[in-house]
Amino acid sequence: MLYPFMTLNDNTEIVHSEMLEDETVKVCIEKPVYGGFHSAVCYLPAYKWEKIDGFSTQEIDYYQSFLESVSHVIMELARDGGFEGGMDSASNF
Repeated sequence: MLYPFMTLNDNTEIVHSEMLEDETVKVCIEKPVYGGFHSAVCYLPAYKWEKIDGFSTQEIDYYQSFLESVSHVIMELARDGGFEGGMDSASNF
């Protein structure tokens, strides 16, 4: 399952998986463009990029920097089941 993380101003969607068995998190980035999408997958915490389709090296560098600045948040959310993951216990108050 993938959990929504953020939509950037240019409608780029960033979603992430739950924490995988090997302690990694899959982050998918998808940007709508005329006639389709540009997309890429990055595995945290190693920042291993795969399946880059349509993004330039400069764009991947930007997303790399962005992910470096928020990876701690994504990793925590992945452990807890996304933004909605903590809501079950929060509703008990």
